[in-house]
Amino acid sequence: MASPAVPQHIAIVMDGNRRWARGRHLPAIAGHRAGVETIRRTLRHARERGVRYLTLYSFSTENWKRDPTEVEALMRLLEETILRETDSLVRDRVRLRVIGRLPELSDRLQRAIEGAVTATQGGEDTMTIAFNYGGRAEIVDAVRGVVRDGVAPDAIDEAAIAQRLYAPDIPDPDLFIRTGGELRVSNFLLWQVAYAEMWATPVLWPDFSLADLDTALASFASRERRFGR
Repeated sequence: MASPAVPQHIAIVMDGNRRWARGRHLPAIAGHRAGVETIRRTLRHARERGVRYLTLYSFSTENWKRDPTEVEALMRLLEETILRETDSLVRDRVRLRVIGRLPELSDRLQRAIEGAVTATQGGEDTMTIAFNYGGRAEIVDAVRGVVRDGVAPDAIDEAAIAQRLYAPDIPDPDLFIRTGGELRVSNFLLWQVAYAEMWATPVLWPDFSLADLDTALASFASRERRFGR
């Protein structure tokens, strides 16, 4: 009997942190901190199931519109989490990638990201954090790269765009998961999810369990992927 199909790459919109916190009369950052714990267990469980790449939508280019206090707290949380988790990522042989418009972040946060990315570059599996990220912004930046590189108009094809995305060496997601009950892509990996299987749950991200991940994997395994054929 053939083994169930396992997605090589899962992309997740981690929605519901703030609603989780509001439901407990806590500040928004408490929900984001709880969400970090969910990342840790989801990464471990996904790897145990054979998933090689995990990409997580952490902070969008639109999130700057939020309350400045929350935005600043999210910046501190990312730096704190990176500094705390880098050693365990190295031990577990997980490569960290961070994609987005990183030059717009503080010099201090950029240094923390660069240090963690460098320290974990020997990892076997990859966790990518999309931070200050937008799918449209990524495509715009890729097109700017095409222009900057002087590619002739007739030579511009999908490959020319794809190789100038933020992480061209990472395969496109096979499975796209969204928590929190919403049913939209929300400007996440617009180019890469063209043929991803979608799975959504009303569960808020801090409550996303290993059983929820297994349900998503079972749904993926039951589908026939045709890629337009």
